[in-house]
Amino acid sequence: MKIVGIDPGLERTGYGVVEADGGRYRLLAADCLTTDERQALPQRLQILHGQLRDRLADARPEAVAVEELYSHYGHPRTAILMGHARGVICLAAAELKIPLVQYAATHIKRAVVGTGGASKAQVQGMVQRWLNLSQRPEPEDIADALAIALTHVFTLQGRARLRLPATSRAGQAGPAVQGAAA
Repeated sequence: MKIVGIDPGLERTGYGVVEADGGRYRLLAADCLTTDERQALPQRLQILHGQLRDRLADARPEAVAVEELYSHYGHPRTAILMGHARGVICLAAAELKIPLVQYAATHIKRAVVGTGGASKAQVQGMVQRWLNLSQRPEPEDIADALAIALTHVFTLQGRARLRLPATSRAGQAGPAVQGAAA
């Protein structure tokens, strides 16, 4: 099965494609989609939509998983901008008739790390282990997108209690994820 995870944001949107074959998980693609904050909101949304639509059309996943919108009283503007980005994500998935699912941030952390209060570094480390990567995925937006994809895979597999991934065999480091693409 192939799942796309998306960590929504207007300035930076994390994107990751994970393939699952039984208990084996493989990174197929990862990217950080960006928009220029100097551009007007409609143009930024149009650019983000085009980038997402192209990648989803190429990936042809079984589903798109996205983080639920969370509004913190101290950062309402961030939540509103994230909501715009999520709307574009929903639109791109709907246009391509790809089912879209959403998960709360605490659920994602619990599924991937084992605790809903996990730090960003813990999420990155566990994504590295689950996907057998030689390095932690960077930037955090990509790690979050991959964690979201893994959460949906685990949910589909019906894993109530997740076991930790097996450590890599000596001398067999997985691929690295750094920068804007993998």
